Amino acid sequence: MQGISIVTTTWNEQENIKKLILTIRKTLKDHPHEIIVIDDNSTDGTIQTAKQHADIAITKLRQGQTKGLLDGMQLAQYPTIITIDADLENDPQHIPQLAKLTSKFDIVVASRTQLPRISEKIASKTLGKLLGVTDTFSNYRAFKKTIIPLLKWHGSETFGAEFLVTAKKHHLKIGQITYTPPPRRQNPRIGGTIKANLRIFWALSKSIIYLYKK
Repeated sequence: MQGISIVTTTWNEQENIKKLILTIRKTLKDHPHEIIVIDDNSTDGTIQTAKQHADIAITKLRQGQTKGLLDGMQLAQYPTIITIDADLENDPQHIPQLAKLTSKFDIVVASRTQLPRISEKIASKTLGKLLGVTDTFSNYRAFKKTIIPLLKWHGSETFGAEFLVTAKKHHLKIGQITYTPPPRRQNPRIGGTIKANLRIFWALSKSIIYLYKK
């Protein structure tokens, strides 16, 4: 396996980031890798912990997950890039499988077998069907580094869905694996049920518009 760059974004993940990094290190102990943390201006000391354990840890103005992921991917040095959530809901054990599949695909999505929100289920049956994935808003993904210059941030939060839309518009190959997710955390980063669904529906709308925009 070639070297792997792991990218995660954080916002008040001080209690999780050390465990995530150490688990990734253990998973990839026999492979060259780097871990990049892009912090969304946390207030709980996340960045200080990240700097102790990651290879690169940077704080930026709070601009959201999509911008943070793109910033991190642009810093990556290895030919395969894995993006992963910092809340421990993405098990790092799947990283080698995701990385291996980049020999066949430009992007590989780790799709949850169970989607917790109605907005995510609708996204799967609409935008997901167009993109060929069942978990449109999963940011547990593998990217070939060579495609990163094609990815752009459009100035608002789409929770990474716009990266898949860009890949579709450029006729890139999108693959997926599936995994059973652990129980969700009590306080999701994007808010409670009503707020989260509204934000995801808005992200879905923007992503569909972008897909069909000339």
